[in-house]
Amino acid sequence: MANENLVEISSLRFSYGARPLLTDISLDIQRGQVVGIMGSSGCGKSTLLRLIGGQLAPQGGTVKVAGQNVHELSRDALYQLRRKMGMQFQQGGLFTDLTVFENIAFQMREHTALPDSMIRDLVLMKLASVGLRGAAHLMPAELSGGMARRVGLARAIALDPMLIIYDEPFAGLDPISCRVVGNLIRKLNDALGATSIVVSYDAAESMRVIDHVYLMSDGVISASGAATEMAKSDDPFVHQFLHGEPDGPVPFHYTYKAYAEDLGLSARVD
Repeated sequence: MANENLVEISSLRFSYGARPLLTDISLDIQRGQVVGIMGSSGCGKSTLLRLIGGQLAPQGGTVKVAGQNVHELSRDALYQLRRKMGMQFQQGGLFTDLTVFENIAFQMREHTALPDSMIRDLVLMKLASVGLRGAAHLMPAELSGGMARRVGLARAIALDPMLIIYDEPFAGLDPISCRVVGNLIRKLNDALGATSIVVSYDAAESMRVIDHVYLMSDGVISASGAATEMAKSDDPFVHQFLHGEPDGPVPFHYTYKAYAEDLGLSARVD
């Protein structure tokens, strides 16, 4: 249904021990969109993904996926929901002792009763969609960084999920690989009729393929809007982040005391 929200997050709070990370996160993700969640390193983007997937439990607020409150589900119901999600991990996450083919076939064998002949056809189809059908026999150690990222993408769509999550899909890639992966994210989302979440600090590449963007800072959503409009924003925070400028509302230095106080020196009075 048009304009229906697949993911709804309201007043979400999460802390690691005594250190609050997410203090009040609210956002909606419409079905069929590619949505970017961006912010500087350490702002809680990957933690937010774990809360959406139910790996972590919040201290407050709600996370709903397809109308279900993730953190109220039973273990079995949560596992059923996760089977409708595909995940491309930040560090690849491929099984190092399995071939590319078996990496993608793994969840088909685990979660379906499909015959081997059909699994073979589906795996080759998924690999063809990311341009790697000829790499089916290779081991992960034989792949370049860009190839490994594309294999991870093929694995993420193995079961035709309704929600595909990408955790830093452009990290560590050369410009050509970044462009290839970005194009695939857009193409596969539209071809599968899926919804995608792209978590990244690579603003330039992300803004090419996303429909809507949320910018995180200081535990909240600091700005949001359609990607085309946000790219033209004159808001100081938005402008600094999207253009990678060193000076602006986001400080380079972590909060610290006066240098003399750190050295145990008393202030000198002339």
